[in-house]
Amino acid sequence: MFPDMTQPLVDPFQRTIDYLRVSVTDRCDFRCVYCMSENMTFLPKKELLTLEELDRMCSAFIGLGVKKLRITGGEPLVRRNIMSFFRAMTRHLDSGALRELTLTTNGSQLERFAQDLHAAGVRRVNISLDTLDAQKFADITRWGRLPQVLRGIDAAQEAGLRVKINAVALKGFNEDELFSMTEWCADRDADLTWIEVMPMGDIGNEDRLDQYWKLSDLRARLAERYTLTDIPERTGGPARYVRLEETGQKIGFITPLTHNFCESCNRVRLTCTGQLFMCLGQEDMADLRPALRNHPGSDAPLEDAIRAAIAKKPKGHDFDYSRQSVDGRVSRHMSHTGG
Repeated sequence: MFPDMTQPLVDPFQRTIDYLRVSVTDRCDFRCVYCMSENMTFLPKKELLTLEELDRMCSAFIGLGVKKLRITGGEPLVRRNIMSFFRAMTRHLDSGALRELTLTTNGSQLERFAQDLHAAGVRRVNISLDTLDAQKFADITRWGRLPQVLRGIDAAQEAGLRVKINAVALKGFNEDELFSMTEWCADRDADLTWIEVMPMGDIGNEDRLDQYWKLSDLRARLAERYTLTDIPERTGGPARYVRLEETGQKIGFITPLTHNFCESCNRVRLTCTGQLFMCLGQEDMADLRPALRNHPGSDAPLEDAIRAAIAKKPKGHDFDYSRQSVDGRVSRHMSHTGG
């Protein structure tokens, strides 16, 4: 027996699950070296949930108490007709059932879509940007072009979207840009969050242990130039924030390796094929697609499947670089699970 369907989603460790990250596509117009191989084999389109199915799936989660919905990929804005999905989700914002609709993007399509996203109720976007050097950007994204992304950031801010820059900390790559990126974000009134590189998927010859830049070291370097004040703010995700007193800006740190943030985890991830991963760093998942497709006339089986999945959410992940080997590695690419 499942609890009263009016009750919120609560996992075995009494954490309320009110944040859903949804990958709407595994495809991307970049090939970032820490995310995917250059010659990726993408999922057959028939395996992907349709936009209508994504609407139904997300609406079921919202009906079960999810208050924050983050759209991810791949690159979500390369999915055909994706704005129709965003516009459909607007009804949940209007009703008050959904508190926030947002997305993570590489910025390549924002020049085209920023105004439409704001009209659909999006107020914040996370933009992945690891360097401000055009050649280094081309190298790390393989297919990306920095000016296109910078125009996208301009368009997002002009449309009224609050921008947060997400930068993956990579030893030997962007260490020398720590202060220049900090100052660039301060000048633009954009928040900045640094993320430790995670062991996700086979990316060919790239060695994540060599790339790994511990964020406690990054923070110590920041403290050499700025006064850092810890602030209690949470945005529903895993970041911990400080304020730089000299600039007033907010800097975030996502540290799945040096500081396990699982104790407060309130989120699950849905793939573009309908698989629900209860933990980013575990292989266990629940396939929700049969409950969705086999019962077109009723959402009750889907809601039961969601509750059964949440009941299996683990306490935490096992990412660990401390023994000079990548322990706790998971086989799927980040573009499949969703960033």
